[in-house]
Amino acid sequence: MTRRPVLLLLALAAPLPAALTGNRGRVEYVGGTVEGIRAGINGLLKTTDRDYLIFVTKTATLKVLYEHVNLLEYGQTVSRRYALAILISPVLILSKKRKHFLTIGYVDDDGRQQAMVFTVDKNDIRTALASLEARTGRKVEFQDNEARKAGRG
Repeated sequence: MTRRPVLLLLALAAPLPAALTGNRGRVEYVGGTVEGIRAGINGLLKTTDRDYLIFVTKTATLKVLYEHVNLLEYGQTVSRRYALAILISPVLILSKKRKHFLTIGYVDDDGRQQAMVFTVDKNDIRTALASLEARTGRKVEFQDNEARKAGRG
């Protein structure tokens, strides 16, 4: 039996449960190739499940098997490899505040490469990177030495 990435669209937009309202794991989906999740939506990136990376928003839940993840990249700019795959708001480009971008690449159920780009709070990035490395068995690719320092401490 093969496990496949699953996108569950919730029929009713319900608020996130109280347990999910803390800052830990909160991300913004900047964009990517995932159908059914719009750019700019906030959600929770959960790395505590044994088999799945889970992204939960008010309207959708995306589950990706860790074994299907083939790219983890961190930096303070969106990677050129995926910049064309996402639409970035001009406000984001002009922003002076440093953003912490996490790119997750994976192969979907149809064998197509998919990409998700998130902004992660600076206080959560180290935990997110360590968790993803442990769960996927992949090393995070850092865009440059500055990103390496921010991601490793």
